Amino acid sequence: MDVQHLVRMANQIGAFFESMPDRQQALVDIAGHLKKFWDPRMRRALLQYVDQQGGAQLSAIVQQAVRLYREAIA
Repeated sequence: MDVQHLVRMANQIGAFFESMPDRQQALVDIAGHLKKFWDPRMRRALLQYVDQQGGAQLSAIVQQAVRLYREAIA
């Protein structure tokens, strides 16, 4: 699985939800989107990327959503 592609997609999702006025709801919605629309293999690869490389290329809002709602995403 191409992690760079997953990072790009996750950042696009983050960019969409970042415009929401309620940041907490945006974080919940990012995690919910990943859970609902991403294949389990994609979610595992993203979480592995965060664990192994710190998620440095993820936008701040996506990093925060993944860290706060990791269990919901997995």
